Amino acid sequence: MNAIVKKNGVTFGIISGLISILLTTFIYVINLEFFTKWWLGLLTIAISLTLSIILMVKTKKEVKDEFTFKNAFTTYFIYTLIGIFISVLFNVLLFNFIDPAAKETIKDLTLKFTVELMESFGTPREAINETIEKLQNQDQFGVLEQFKGMFFTIAISCVFGLILAAIFKTKRREEF
Repeated sequence: MNAIVKKNGVTFGIISGLISILLTTFIYVINLEFFTKWWLGLLTIAISLTLSIILMVKTKKEVKDEFTFKNAFTTYFIYTLIGIFISVLFNVLLFNFIDPAAKETIKDLTLKFTVELMESFGTPREAINETIEKLQNQDQFGVLEQFKGMFFTIAISCVFGLILAAIFKTKRREEF
């Protein structure tokens, strides 16, 4: 494995994880209700996209002609794996050991938000009750659920990583 690919993947993965910790901590301290807001997902995606592009541009510049599809994807994969793992580990610690009551508060806020959203779309009461029951029985911040979510997020991120690798790989002369 190329040393630059590894170094940049690890460095940006740690940066990504730390940004996630800061964002989660900021929201936790300011207002738990923000965890139910749609813009938080968009903000997270925007930060991840920005970091991914910076990572790819920086690594491509440093490895020059060696930025193959494999190197590009490997860089992204290392970055994603480390960043997501740090984020999940922090969430597990925060919501299961440091402040387990916060996850119950967020669960209640999520239930309220979901019911209001479903009612605004005219969803039948039976479907709303079914959804409430499912949400009440789910521990979205539990250790097992966090790690399940981590693997799902990594899988989705890999698809994005494949696209980025195809875009940023060094093109050979005969490809022009």
